[in-house]
Amino acid sequence: MPFKTSIEPYTLQFKKPAGTSRGVYQIHKVWFVRIFDPDDVDHLGVGECAPLPDLSCDALPSPDYEGVLLQACRNLELSGRIDYEALRPYPSILFGLETAVRHFERGSYALWDTPFSRGEKGIPINGLIWMGEYRQMAEQIEEKLRLGFTCIKLKIGAINFEEELDLLKRIRQRFTPEMITLRVDANGGFTPEEAPSKLQRLSELNLHSIEQPIRAGQRLEMAGLTATTPLPIALDEELIGCNSYTEKRQLLQDIKPQFIILKPSLHGGFSGCTEWIELAESLHIGWWITSALESNVGLNAIAQWAATWENPMPQGLGTGLLYTNNIEMPLHLEGEYLWYKP
Repeated sequence: MPFKTSIEPYTLQFKKPAGTSRGVYQIHKVWFVRIFDPDDVDHLGVGECAPLPDLSCDALPSPDYEGVLLQACRNLELSGRIDYEALRPYPSILFGLETAVRHFERGSYALWDTPFSRGEKGIPINGLIWMGEYRQMAEQIEEKLRLGFTCIKLKIGAINFEEELDLLKRIRQRFTPEMITLRVDANGGFTPEEAPSKLQRLSELNLHSIEQPIRAGQRLEMAGLTATTPLPIALDEELIGCNSYTEKRQLLQDIKPQFIILKPSLHGGFSGCTEWIELAESLHIGWWITSALESNVGLNAIAQWAATWENPMPQGLGTGLLYTNNIEMPLHLEGEYLWYKP
């Protein structure tokens, strides 16, 4: 069936500044891709392209990014299919097109048929604690615990390490590892020299894992850490820009992490992340799926896809309440579960 495409830039406004290792986000510019039947305007598919400045490998300056996206849309119109190989360097564009095509073909935001998409089963998620002042982080922790989260993830590196340890100790003094799972994300904030001692101190609190203890691109140093760490290490930023199958396999074989964390907008869309999962499982490496500050359009697509894998671990899908001008979707948080209510 012939179809047409269009794109629409959209600026998401954060309710509160979002502190990350790359600075503080106040807004997030995304592009919505629409695929539609010119003879039936109600038959359409929508996807979201949401590169993150200073983080995504394809976060080009706006005119350049839009130019690549427009060309990808033209190629899709002409061929009727996604050119996966050509779009490997542009994971956020690939993710947006994959979502739009899937939506167009299914005719529903329930992109796959699963218990989640039928509203029968929720996806467990971690409660995310953003970087900030000690008091702000402590308040966030109390709120997540009050809501019933049993897996808490703290972004660390914004305040003094001793204060961050204190926050973790406060939780652990109240809740055993069987009651509350604790994850931390250092976003590459440690130096290779200080990482071993900090990993040792964190491990004494019975944490589940630490994401990206040192900055990406230090493969030899990271491999040394994963080989000796007392605390399981998960790779995140390390995967960005590693787009070919051969590169992915080599990275995992070199570093041998305990976990990898997959974000379709950053790590190759659904197709690229499927490669990561298959490689990880072949090497006995654990994994989970996380959103990357997309609107509810992208979050829904990631959740729908995540549900097909039936991974029982808490996923990182709790970013749907971040924006003042988010897009309406039948997503609903109940405690620590994300639900799709068709």
